[in-house]
Amino acid sequence: MPVEILMPELGESVHEGTVSRWLKKVGEFVKEDEPVVEIMTDKVNTELQAPASGVLIKILIPEGEQVEVFKPMGLIDDGTEVETAPAETAPTPQAEKVESVPHATPSVSGDQGGRKWYTPVVRSIAKSNNISEAQLASISGTGAGGRVTKKDLEEFLAGGVQPVPQISVAPAAPIEVKPSAPVVAGPDQEIVQLVGMRKMIADAMVRSSQVPVVSTLTEVDVTQMVQFRERNKENFQSQFGVKLTYTPFFIKAITETLMEFPLVNASLQGDQIVMNKNVHMGIAVSLGPKGDQGLIVPVIRDANTKSLIDLAKDLEQIAAKARSNALSVSDVQGGTFTLTNPGSYGAVLGTPMINAPQAAILGTYTIKQSPVIIDGMIAIRSIMNLVLTYDHRLIDGMAAGRFLQAVKGRLETFDFFK
Repeated sequence: MPVEILMPELGESVHEGTVSRWLKKVGEFVKEDEPVVEIMTDKVNTELQAPASGVLIKILIPEGEQVEVFKPMGLIDDGTEVETAPAETAPTPQAEKVESVPHATPSVSGDQGGRKWYTPVVRSIAKSNNISEAQLASISGTGAGGRVTKKDLEEFLAGGVQPVPQISVAPAAPIEVKPSAPVVAGPDQEIVQLVGMRKMIADAMVRSSQVPVVSTLTEVDVTQMVQFRERNKENFQSQFGVKLTYTPFFIKAITETLMEFPLVNASLQGDQIVMNKNVHMGIAVSLGPKGDQGLIVPVIRDANTKSLIDLAKDLEQIAAKARSNALSVSDVQGGTFTLTNPGSYGAVLGTPMINAPQAAILGTYTIKQSPVIIDGMIAIRSIMNLVLTYDHRLIDGMAAGRFLQAVKGRLETFDFFK
């Protein structure tokens, strides 16, 4: 009897994923709970276990294709057989139709009172682009049963459609959507499909780009922090078993400041502001042993309750998981604020992209020795840039400036151990 390999729900806001790699081929035997397929979402890259032992007899979703939550991706024949029901007990066609309604697969045919059904992802994209019900209905779906998929809607938007105001009536005739012109490679070019983690990152960045943001910059004199680390990094590692980098100091300073400015630690979801009582700090890290497999944001939970030593240990742990692609769904959920550290690879300035729906993200940039004037005299100091990108619907420029000044003050006075 075929057993379906279903796409699980990998987080509250995750409605679909991408099949990045099948770990078994059709015809191969797989044991129950053995990894069989690798799934990517915009939050995590994970392996899914086989629901039963048997032979993989069919792959329904090939590599690089998207699959919605709770939809089958493949079939395993577990070797059992189902006894055929006697012919006289078979339900009538009318009974079958009535019985199947509660379990109907979501599709455009699943409507009530003439209103068509769309997935939450399609609904969300349509709402954010002011696409009316009539315009949705005019799209020819390529999904099962003619269902309108996310890709269908994106192609519809790419065709230059003008959003219909909420007060307008449905158009008299369906809108003709012109197909996008195919990309043709030149003599010295190669076409590579955007799939997997890069596709997930691209989709997340498009969503974040819809947020009206502003970036504010400040310079920080971190000479005391640099000197402390140079004096203590070897003893710190021998005593606590973890490397002492600059990032735990950044996390500590940001976390303490977020407790003073709770709106910067909030998120805007629809017309409601979600205020967070604790700081769950997202840290942007690279995936893979060489850091070339994409970017992900694991979370250090309850950072406001942890010491600098605890933060350093947590940071090293999530970085090791990212390098070995061992992050779980729980590792990347629930972040309230994000820290990105382009300074680790020499970047001196940038404007980080907000991690929607979070209210803000802080970028820390490389530390350079620079000449500065102190009390009328020139001195060589360790200077770095901090850049705060924030949702201007929640945070005004004055609040952002005060927040940055508070982070700056904590880093410059460097009183973490007092």
